[in-house]
Amino acid sequence: MARPSLREKLASSAVDTLHTHGFKGCSIQDITDAAGVPKGSFFNHFENKEDLAIDALRRYLDENARSDMLFDQSVSPLTRLKNHFGYLSERLITLGFTRGCMLGLFAAEMSTDYPRMREELRSIFETWCGAVESCLREAQAVGEVDPRHDAGEMARFLVNAWEGATIRLKITQAREPIDDFFNIAFKALLK
Repeated sequence: MARPSLREKLASSAVDTLHTHGFKGCSIQDITDAAGVPKGSFFNHFENKEDLAIDALRRYLDENARSDMLFDQSVSPLTRLKNHFGYLSERLITLGFTRGCMLGLFAAEMSTDYPRMREELRSIFETWCGAVESCLREAQAVGEVDPRHDAGEMARFLVNAWEGATIRLKITQAREPIDDFFNIAFKALLK
């Protein structure tokens, strides 16, 4: 098996380091230390810390988002939606509520000062909301969700509520925000 390249070591360690400490909570030195590579090698592979953060965010999503669950036609649309958010919640529980969603973390830390990251996040949230909206439209078509509600607005609300819950659980260090999300989203809003 081939050894990972320096770029790969930096990129993969950045996902964990940035997710644990946030963009402003860690330095390039922290990331290179975690990767076990010399600090000077960083600039051979990334222009700056924002470039690495964008790469880390993409890797985080590739490894953790499981948006494919929203398109699994073998499962009813509403169940797909529950399974998607259920999967996301299990990841947070597994991490002991010490980390929220990297999307929300970067949105809070970087969206003002880093326009490329802001655009990346805007695009990701737009895509995610679109996938949730598509699932909700299917749920409306089969009678699982009230068709009088705007599916796009509901999708944006669900994603926004989820991100809020992931931020709050870092404070509570308990699953209550996740439970609140599921109780309101699936027992009241989408019943």
